[in-house]
Amino acid sequence: MDESDFALRDATVAVVGLGLMGGSLALALRARSACRELLGIDCNPATCAQAIARGVVAAANADLELAGQADVIVLATPVRTIIDQLPRVGAIARAGAVVMDLGSTKRDIVRAMETLPVRVQPIGGHPMCGKETAGFGSADADLFRDAVFVLTPLARTSPQVLTLAKALVETVGARACVLDAARHDQIVAAISHLPYALAATLMLIADAHARDDDLLFALAASGFRDTSRLAASDPAMLLDILLTNRDHVVTLLRDSACQLDRFADLITDRDEAKLHEILEHAALKRRELFKS
Repeated sequence: MDESDFALRDATVAVVGLGLMGGSLALALRARSACRELLGIDCNPATCAQAIARGVVAAANADLELAGQADVIVLATPVRTIIDQLPRVGAIARAGAVVMDLGSTKRDIVRAMETLPVRVQPIGGHPMCGKETAGFGSADADLFRDAVFVLTPLARTSPQVLTLAKALVETVGARACVLDAARHDQIVAAISHLPYALAATLMLIADAHARDDDLLFALAASGFRDTSRLAASDPAMLLDILLTNRDHVVTLLRDSACQLDRFADLITDRDEAKLHEILEHAALKRRELFKS
């Protein structure tokens, strides 16, 4: 039997990065007694201490070497940190170990995974959920419930490892969706990365105008709060995402600029019929997508 052919319940799982995503994964696995043992690796000693004190992990420290004891290694750090960690993970991972990640972009990570030793079994992953708050204190065992969890297997990923990854996804309450890395990055640019960039832009524009009128933010209500929510996301994490998916994000930002120019022209020309047409189209699509 292939060394990687084991059940999740029999596995030691190491989660590298106990922030929002990694911490939530560890909490979800612990709450469901999904694996034999959980280990945590995080650069923040206070986070490691808290994870141990709460009984989430059996052991935790800042040394990546601890992951060498695991059957499944999940990298839940920012995208470029994952890429930097992969050579070290490949050097310390035991034969047959599965290496998975939770990064929000996939092409660069999958390329880096291709260089892992043949004794290691890699598979990419990205849960389509999150919060605008970060850190272990924001982690939630139910974060993945009913979320789509993308899996991006490599050509070398065995069927057994894909089955194991699907089992992990289903165990934490999510729904697995298998995609190639390139298609994943193109899709999430439109539905995740562009919304963040637009929210940040909105916040910057409002802040600039607030310097001239101190009532601006005092009048901001639910519409501004909801529209700008993503601007509160962790800048370090989003910087990695934008730069590792820059081709798709830049294309969409330029498309957005063209659309905004079109809005400005229609408003300037008082073209009420055309404005109503495109606003109605946007409203109908939004209502169809989110019916509640």
